Amino acid sequence: MSRSPRPVYLNLLRIHLPVTGWVSILHRLSGAVLFLSVPFAIWLLSKSLTSEAEFAALHAWLALPLAKLVVLGLVWLFALHFFAGLRHLALDVHWGVTLPAARRSSVAVLVLAGAVSLVAAWRLFA
Repeated sequence: MSRSPRPVYLNLLRIHLPVTGWVSILHRLSGAVLFLSVPFAIWLLSKSLTSEAEFAALHAWLALPLAKLVVLGLVWLFALHFFAGLRHLALDVHWGVTLPAARRSSVAVLVLAGAVSLVAAWRLFA
């Protein structure tokens, strides 16, 4: 009885996914991160509604550059998840299921999420 050959080393950085695969993976990851950030967002909302002093403290905290980067990251995640979700809905009704159309829609998702992030960065850091 011979053993089946098992991979000894699998370098995940050398696996080349098509753009459609990256958008699919990023859609799942962005959904998970956004879901996990909901309790923190609710806590921030609760703190901001407690008193004027808490609101002012939260406002000052959100003016810090690191906090702005976190907000910008969440904006990018939300935009990516939104546009990728619309893309998946279109694929569910068989719009753009051919390979060239799927590639174009994947690139469009990335470009649109980047554009929304650029607008948000301009608004946050201006």
